[in-house]
Amino acid sequence: MARFAAENPYLVQAEYEFYASWNKGHINPMLQFATALVDAGVQVTFLHTEHNLRRLAQAPPPRLRLLSIPDGLPDEHPRGFLEFMESMCTAGSAAYRALLLSLLSAADAPVTCVVADGTMPFAIEIPEELGIPALSFVTHSACSYLAFLSMPKLVELGETPFTADDLVCSVPGMEGFLRRRDLPRGLYCTEQGDGDPLVLKFAEVVGRTSKACALIFNTAASMERPALAHLASGTSDVFAIGPLHARSSSAASPSLWREDDGCMAWLDGHEDRSVVYVSLGSLAVITHEQFAEFLSGLAATGYAFLWVLRPGMVKTTSPALLREAVGAAEGGKGRVVEWAPQRDVLQHRAVGCFLTHAGWNSTLECAVEGMPMVCWPFFVDQQTNSRFVGAVWKTGLDMKDVCERGVVERTVREVMASNEIKEAAQAMAQQLRLDVAEAGSSSSELERLVRFIRELSVRSSLKPRIDGN
Repeated sequence: MARFAAENPYLVQAEYEFYASWNKGHINPMLQFATALVDAGVQVTFLHTEHNLRRLAQAPPPRLRLLSIPDGLPDEHPRGFLEFMESMCTAGSAAYRALLLSLLSAADAPVTCVVADGTMPFAIEIPEELGIPALSFVTHSACSYLAFLSMPKLVELGETPFTADDLVCSVPGMEGFLRRRDLPRGLYCTEQGDGDPLVLKFAEVVGRTSKACALIFNTAASMERPALAHLASGTSDVFAIGPLHARSSSAASPSLWREDDGCMAWLDGHEDRSVVYVSLGSLAVITHEQFAEFLSGLAATGYAFLWVLRPGMVKTTSPALLREAVGAAEGGKGRVVEWAPQRDVLQHRAVGCFLTHAGWNSTLECAVEGMPMVCWPFFVDQQTNSRFVGAVWKTGLDMKDVCERGVVERTVREVMASNEIKEAAQAMAQQLRLDVAEAGSSSSELERLVRFIRELSVRSSLKPRIDGN
């Protein structure tokens, strides 16, 4: 029997865990987006995996309903991306389909629209099969998304990811500055630069999710206008509504690790722009040798530094030994925390630059605060983001593919001292504040998106639905 949806829309967001433990890099912007929709009067249900929901310590934002589905893996499983995707495409997708069917028949307000994580193609394809319009929410930059979309052509022409400075010609709008080393890549890079299963899977996933009825990016037109224009020419609709976290000082930011608020008092004891903040995100794992190079380079700068070292981040080395090594470093100016309240740290007057992996959330947080960056990307989209920081926006320096104490020292010193980089970062911050203000480009795009969702929901309510029987 066919089902009909009511005009009152639910918006279901499919979200997933990525790599070791729990990747807040996708959860945070999607929660911020869901909160923005709730504020606009849209009824929203946020869909987690059961594993993630059990680990979510904070209460959900008001008026946001949380649901969950199993991912098919035991709790102790490390959840590597490829294994996780395989499990979600079987056990997870079956549970997802069943949940959507139950929501379709809900008496009060059946689901009329889905917005899914852009790296979960089945979460877009299944609702479309059931007659529910689906949109793709992209949690990484538009420039890296365009690079992933270009990957088939790059492979065909031999312009694959590799640690070389050859310019690539097959990513539209980036022909003059994007090098092979700046292309998204996995945890290793073969001599030929091809065959990386992680990159190939990402490229396949992006190709599939790009066929959604619209793409939503947590970015601003002022940051990525050329990439957004190229993407808009190949899909039905593109919305640039970010940076979402800048819309509200209380934007949702759940965390797996307990934040060490004591570091804020430590920062209070330092002069303006005298501290280097170091965090390589929630996924990167480095060797003890790399840790030693970073530590020696940071100590040699003479600046104090606040370093986020997650449990297990440095291979085969205990947190106690890491703290001891930092404490014994020349000058004794370092402080180690397992996790920091990053937005508060970046807003603190004492912080002068951020040594970062250039993940998209961290890049946006730096951009909004006008914080100069030293980029040491780890994998996938971070490689492309860091190139834009150094070569396009000029808000920092790109230190990719090098982990030597002398390079760390020189690069950090240059960014801390450069008036040009500071001015570029502050100019970008000023523009982004205008973008998210009332009548700014991102705010206007969010309003257009809400209208788009409501129109989809009305059309969806008039269509017969598949009931799954």
